[in-house]
Amino acid sequence: MAEISHDEVRHSAEDLWDSGFYCAESVLLAVTRAEGIQSPLLPAVASAFCSGQARTCGPCGALSGALMAVGAVLGRRSEKDAMDAVYVAGGQLIERFEGEFGSRDCRTLLDGCDLGTPGGQVMFRERGFMARCRNFTGRAADMAREIIDEHRR
Repeated sequence: MAEISHDEVRHSAEDLWDSGFYCAESVLLAVTRAEGIQSPLLPAVASAFCSGQARTCGPCGALSGALMAVGAVLGRRSEKDAMDAVYVAGGQLIERFEGEFGSRDCRTLLDGCDLGTPGGQVMFRERGFMARCRNFTGRAADMAREIIDEHRR
């Protein structure tokens, strides 16, 4: 398998976002595709994590998708496998995301926008938050790929 750069993973996630996939779906698909992981369950397993976990204003879907991607690559394959490595990698991902964006919470990242309400949907469109979420999506995929690569060394 040819090496796929962090920038290519980021652009893939952004392209998936532009095509109509949502944040968690786009990140999970971009990273797993770069890793050669294919499954008909992707992106479905990420769908409920989009928009701050099913529009509940919870954790950012892009971050959730990145955590799922880290787990898909570095996670356990058996109940006997240790959890330490994936916990460390996941913690690093959360720390980097929060460090760059100031929060991991969808509502905070979107200036109080409640995606679960009609007013929040209007606010999302009127304030151009699509571009902001596209950036979260691309960066989360990039961060996940960086961390995966770091843990392989």
